[in-house]
Amino acid sequence: MSLRQMEYFLTVVEEASFTRAAELLHVSQPALSHQIKALERSVGGALLERLPRGVRLTPMGRAFRPHAELAVRSAAQARRAARATAGAEGGELHVAAVHSVAVGILPDVFARWRAAHPDVLLHLHEYATTEALEEEVERGTADLAVGPVPADWAGTVVPFGQEEIVLVVPFDDRFANRTTVTLPELADRPWIRCAMEPVFEGRRFLDWACGRAGFSPRTAVRTEHTSTAVRMAAAGVGVCTAPSYIVRGAVGEDCVVLTPDPPWKRTLSVFSRVPPTGAAEAFVDLVRATWPGEAAPGPAYDGCAVPEPAAG
Repeated sequence: MSLRQMEYFLTVVEEASFTRAAELLHVSQPALSHQIKALERSVGGALLERLPRGVRLTPMGRAFRPHAELAVRSAAQARRAARATAGAEGGELHVAAVHSVAVGILPDVFARWRAAHPDVLLHLHEYATTEALEEEVERGTADLAVGPVPADWAGTVVPFGQEEIVLVVPFDDRFANRTTVTLPELADRPWIRCAMEPVFEGRRFLDWACGRAGFSPRTAVRTEHTSTAVRMAAAGVGVCTAPSYIVRGAVGEDCVVLTPDPPWKRTLSVFSRVPPTGAAEAFVDLVRATWPGEAAPGPAYDGCAVPEPAAG
């Protein structure tokens, strides 16, 4: 079994055709078929079912595919790391992030990187949830990930700062002259919910937090992106939660930002499957130098216990 055979196998699967796969790989179709048959002999069974109009995976092929993908991606990572080791010059770096981090934190980091390392090509992979981010990095999609500290991560984790979650309301809101607000004071409000809302202790964070405050949030609108939710809140559709760097930086200042009392914070990190070297190590150092805050290791949303509703 060889890496080339696994690459050939994955190309056939992606194209669902030996003919198209052979064209993409710049090999003859008989040579491609020979390599696939050799791979199947090495694993002890058929990986692909040949059909009159294409191919599909056999049960053995479905079990083999994710491991082949990981092997091919790991090999690509190894090549990138080797090329970029000497002073982080040349090669490329694949960085993964949740959408809010990609919008609110990485533009400044990427700009500084391009000024310092113009010969290293950056690839950004964005994900809607921290769960998807961790899963894809574990599969080898990227060299590094930037996001909340992952739970039970077997690789390298470098905390670099804290993410503060804030509440967004319009300028004419009755709390617009305040800087802080408790959740019980918002029990009667409609909320804008985002598909990217994190999960905490098995529940969507807002459901968990409001539940501890004694009420269930009433949803007015559901959005796909955090930046959209902030715009909706600024227009008066409802209250939304968002990382402070999204509201104050990437989205703008056309709304009122309220800090929950007590505040909601969680530690951000750069994490990877293997210890970063070369370009990857230089990128980690740049993130730590760019982020203005200090890391405060602790559980997600450290200190966000919700106070009991006031009597009366």
